[in-house]
Amino acid sequence: MIFISKHIIPKGFAGMTLYPFIFLKREDLKGNPVLINHEKIHLKQQRELLIVFFYILYFLEWFIRLLMYRKTSLAYKNLSFEREAYQNEHNLDYISTRKRWAFLDYL
Repeated sequence: MIFISKHIIPKGFAGMTLYPFIFLKREDLKGNPVLINHEKIHLKQQRELLIVFFYILYFLEWFIRLLMYRKTSLAYKNLSFEREAYQNEHNLDYISTRKRWAFLDYL
């Protein structure tokens, strides 16, 4: 399910996934297949980690990356979950061919 909410999405982002929902900043972004695919990759990651473990690992890795890079944007871009999603967002068949635990390849 996709919802539009400019208030939930952090500044500088177009979308965000909070299982089982995808939130987009603007209505026109529903027509962006690359963005939707990126967020669907996150849905898959969240599901395979039983949702709560995804968020625990996401924030733990973000904190470690923040200590490493000392910059929030670099920490975010180097998260394994984000690297998987960004690297495969243009492959609209990725979800159907993605192997379980694929984010581990991006650690």
